[in-house]
Amino acid sequence: MRQYETFELVFQGEALNDNRAEAAVEAEFACGENRKTVKGFYDGDGNYVVRFLPEVSGLYRWKVSGAVTAEGEAFCEPAKEQHGIVKAVATHFEFEDGTLYYPFGTTVYALAHQDDEIVRETLESLQSAPFNKIRMCVFPKSYDYNQNEPPCFAFEKSEDGSWNVSRPDIRFWHRFEKILKAIGAMGIQVDLILFHPYDRWLSALKQEENLTYLDYLLRRLSAFPFIWWSLANEYDLCAEHKSLADWEEIECYVAENDPYGHLLSNHNCLCFWDHARENITHASLQTKAHTQIPRWLAKYQNPIMIDECCYEGNLPTFWGSISAREMVNRFWRCVASGAYCTHGETFLDENDVIWWAKGGVLKGKSPKRIAFLRSIIESLPGPLEAEPNRFLQLLQADEESLKAILSPLPEGTQGFLHSIYQSANRMGELDLAFHFSYEHEWAAHCKEEAYLWFNDLQCYQEKTLELPADKRYRVEWIDTWEMTRVLAVNGASGKTTIRLPGKEGIAVLATRTDA
Repeated sequence: MRQYETFELVFQGEALNDNRAEAAVEAEFACGENRKTVKGFYDGDGNYVVRFLPEVSGLYRWKVSGAVTAEGEAFCEPAKEQHGIVKAVATHFEFEDGTLYYPFGTTVYALAHQDDEIVRETLESLQSAPFNKIRMCVFPKSYDYNQNEPPCFAFEKSEDGSWNVSRPDIRFWHRFEKILKAIGAMGIQVDLILFHPYDRWLSALKQEENLTYLDYLLRRLSAFPFIWWSLANEYDLCAEHKSLADWEEIECYVAENDPYGHLLSNHNCLCFWDHARENITHASLQTKAHTQIPRWLAKYQNPIMIDECCYEGNLPTFWGSISAREMVNRFWRCVASGAYCTHGETFLDENDVIWWAKGGVLKGKSPKRIAFLRSIIESLPGPLEAEPNRFLQLLQADEESLKAILSPLPEGTQGFLHSIYQSANRMGELDLAFHFSYEHEWAAHCKEEAYLWFNDLQCYQEKTLELPADKRYRVEWIDTWEMTRVLAVNGASGKTTIRLPGKEGIAVLATRTDA
């Protein structure tokens, strides 16, 4: 047994035909004052399995009861390579041992429902890709460019043709877990989508059946350290079969029956889930309104994942045809707002093997540039926080705050800014938000250790930075497309003007050198 790695016990008992999903088996693990009770599961052919994720090292005593009984002990060695499950800490992510985690994700919804050759090809692609997170579904998907029948399903069928959730198809779960383990072994987090609307097979399960399925899934997978729970992809399009009350029950059920507290989210098509709810650890958003990220960070007080920002590709759809440059820009916009982004790829293929749906081979030009961004972000001394938009602060200030903002400024400047303030206050809140969606500066900081600006479409020839006067910084400009870094000035402090190449897609990074 080793800390942060799945520990498994297997026992032989009575072979079950019916009610396999809710086999009566559980185990208690105790290490000093640390005690945890977990449910085991039936794995076919009379096999009962208990999985446990040790979060502290030391001597564990365990006792299994129910359909099988046993007890014993095992020593848990301290962690060697693993860091534990990922947790949300304020508006960022850390592993259990405190190691920072910066998600750079991708999407392959129906990977687990493809033939073995496509799965193999996809895993090989992931091995050399820059992604450390993947969104994928438990249930198969039926949508454009993805109409194939899966090799097997999560459950068997009854004689009347209906799904029997009390009889999990063990073949499916063994194959599914093999794929999950292969991904986890690459150091990639699996953001596992539990339900979705593009499902012509299993979407009409009754709520009682949904909970039986979730119970079995949690028994099997909770002890995997690399798993996240995404209640749904586009939960709000499942209204035909699931009410908001159903979703709230599903959310609570997953949170209460996961012994380890894995990350938990619920993804939207249009209407956001309430990401401030107690069980929700982070916001998983589908949106292009990235200028609003600082507002959502303040509203939810949780990390923001832009898990669907459209896809690099050439499909005849608005969502599946953005350029590689625009995909790269969207990553930089999110990161320079204190948030995180997820990639997807949708290039037409004569065999309909499209990455976002099935996997296969990556064809786009954005992944290596996302790798370049990831290397920069992971080299910083800590996570980035969005810089406040000072102009918006001015426009949204009350009269007292406005006086405090304007009073240090020259008289002519005060009058000009006050006129802008008066004009803005005649606009509705929605109009103001739309207006400044197109006049936005992407800027973030890591305390006073690092500052990042992304110029996006602006072709600045020069830029004046306002750095702390009592500290010194190395300032470089970065071509986000060409993946080059050029030193602008070393030892900068206070107000510093630098020359830039006058082209779009340039970022500026100032990192402290006198610490």
